[in-house]
Amino acid sequence: MAVTKAITKCTPYENASSKVDKWSIEMKYENDNEGDSTYYTSNFNTTVNQLDDDGNANYTLKAKSSWTNANLVAICPVSEWDVVFASQVDSVITNPPVESTPDQAFSVPS
Repeated sequence: MAVTKAITKCTPYENASSKVDKWSIEMKYENDNEGDSTYYTSNFNTTVNQLDDDGNANYTLKAKSSWTNANLVAICPVSEWDVVFASQVDSVITNPPVESTPDQAFSVPS
């Protein structure tokens, strides 16, 4: 299973000092290549505030131009998304539900 991950969209929210205090990020996961029987894709998104609910910093305030792709990936819950994506691939590709087959010749017993 060759999984690729890429940020496909990110929106910075700037404060009055032109520093990013919130990010909205979307990441696309792909299993194998389009056209392969094992191909599967899923999008995940998150909003990350500079401060969490307890007032702890999730990241350092800085201008949007100072951010790199690696910085953005680092603030995403990638380990959680990895587990969810693996489960999705398992339930859809690796171990899909078995479809029942109808018995069209069945007659109602008398």
